[in-house]
Amino acid sequence: MNFVNWCEGVPSELRDDALWKVKAYQLALFAADIAWPDATKLMGDLRTRDLSDQMYRAVGSVSANIGEGYSRRSGRDRARFYEYALGSAREARDWYYKARHVLDPAVVDHRLRLFAQIIRLLLTMIPRQRRAQLSDGQIKEEQVRYDTYPFDPLEDAPLS
Repeated sequence: MNFVNWCEGVPSELRDDALWKVKAYQLALFAADIAWPDATKLMGDLRTRDLSDQMYRAVGSVSANIGEGYSRRSGRDRARFYEYALGSAREARDWYYKARHVLDPAVVDHRLRLFAQIIRLLLTMIPRQRRAQLSDGQIKEEQVRYDTYPFDPLEDAPLS
C-alpha cells in the first residue's frame, strides 16, 4: 500500500474537513491504518503481545491528539495537544524499534522513518501555535506549509 492510494480510499467526511490540510494528521492517520497488521502480527507472539497493545495505542493517539488540538481556540491549547501527539509519536517510534525482533526489517525501517517525519512536522507546528494569536474568538484554521526531511511517504509501505 502506498500513501497516495491510501488517501484515495479515505472517506470524504475526513478529506473534506479543514483538518485534512494538516500533513502531520494525514501521515498519522496513515500510520494508524498500516499499524493494524503490524499489531496483529505482534499479537501472535506471546513475548510481544503487550508491546502490540502499547504500540497501537501510541500510534492511534498521534492523529487523535492532532485532531483534538486542531479544534482548540487558542494557539497555546493547540500546542499542548500537538505536544501530546509528539510524545505519542516518539513512543510509537520506540515501540516499533522494540518490535524489530518480530516485524520484517523493511516494515520497521519504514515505520521509523514515517514517525521521524511526523515528529519533524510536529516540531514545526508546536512553536507556530505558541505564537498564534486568535482574533474575534474564532477557531483559527490556517493552511500551513511544512518543510520535511527527505522521506517519501508516498512510496510503498510494507505490510506485516
